[in-house]
Amino acid sequence: MRECEVYIHDKLAGKLTESDNPFGYRFEYYDEYFRNSENPPICLSMPLNQQVYESPHLFPFFFNMLSEGNNREMHAAILGIDREDDFGIMLATAQNDTIGAVTIRPIQK
Repeated sequence: MRECEVYIHDKLAGKLTESDNPFGYRFEYYDEYFRNSENPPICLSMPLNQQVYESPHLFPFFFNMLSEGNNREMHAAILGIDREDDFGIMLATAQNDTIGAVTIRPIQK
C-alpha cells in the first residue's frame, strides 16, 4: 500500500491511498480541512464532504496531473519507475511545479 497527502495551496487537505483491494484507490479529506467551509474541494468530482471516494483506477483528477507521451517515457526512465506505474510517477513528479493549486507529497513513515 502506498499513500500520499494532498495539498491545496500548500494547505493539507486529505490523503490518497493505493492498495490491492478491488477499489484500489481511496481519497478522503482530513477532518480539520473538511470542517472549514471556506476550504475549496480538490476538484468538482470530489466535493468537500466526509465521504471516502473509492475507484478501481487512479481518479481522473490525479491521472490528469501525470505527464504524457515522450515526457512520461523520460520521467519513467530517469526516475527508474515502470512507465505504467501511474501512482509512482505521480508521487515522484507532483510535489512541485504542478499546473494548478494541488500538490502531492508522499507520507514519510
